[in-house]
Amino acid sequence: MTDLSLWQYLVIALLFVWGGFVRSGLGFGGAVLTLPFLLMVHNAPLVYLPIISVHLLVFSGLTIAQAHFRARRSQNQPATVVQTTVNWRFLRYALALMLIPKLIGVAGVITLPATVISSFIFVVVAVYAMTYILQRPFKSNSRSLDAFFMMLGGYVSGTSLIAAPLIVPVAASRVARHELRDTLFVLWFVLVAIKLTAFAWTGIDLQWQHHIWLLPCAAIGHVMGLRFHDYTLRADTGFFFRILGVGLLAVSLAGLGRMLFQVLTT
Repeated sequence: MTDLSLWQYLVIALLFVWGGFVRSGLGFGGAVLTLPFLLMVHNAPLVYLPIISVHLLVFSGLTIAQAHFRARRSQNQPATVVQTTVNWRFLRYALALMLIPKLIGVAGVITLPATVISSFIFVVVAVYAMTYILQRPFKSNSRSLDAFFMMLGGYVSGTSLIAAPLIVPVAASRVARHELRDTLFVLWFVLVAIKLTAFAWTGIDLQWQHHIWLLPCAAIGHVMGLRFHDYTLRADTGFFFRILGVGLLAVSLAGLGRMLFQVLTT
């Protein structure tokens, strides 16, 4: 990412502000609502994924710690008896189903060409965008379908960190609303730690030099998103997601079109 123009660096910075805002505001979507736009600026998934992964570790850990200390102060009780905002039972269920598909997905992102990974991301995000536009999120009324969504989410997470629309509906049906964000953050933390470990073990560049300027960008969005989260707990965000869906669909179709053009002209 050293040969980009000034406008590309500026857009990437703004997109990381946006990603930080979405991540802390909703508890999910920091990657799925940002990665397609980043790939349109510079098509290099293995550049962005380590950066986004580190940001997830930093800000998910920070948010969980803040929620714990805030609950401790409000209840005026020692840490051992503070009511948690993390549903550990759901986390055990999720990780048992997701671990093996996650490892398979990580192997794929390391070995497959960048164009294949980018095309996969654009296709998956286009499907997500349609669910946002039509307000038809993935839903399940059966344990078997829940398990399928979680395993598929594990694979997608391993490949591209954009599994939230598959995982969140299952979590929302099993976790109280006030626990949902922090429970998801713990899940993202564990999944991302696995991915970063695999990246480091296989010698993937973790892009540490770009964290110097992109981490503050994400921090700005993170602070803005914390305030937005209080709003989402009491408001209907359907319109917000429909607008996002239109934008994501347009970007995904444009990205797929660009990939197809590159294939046909080579």
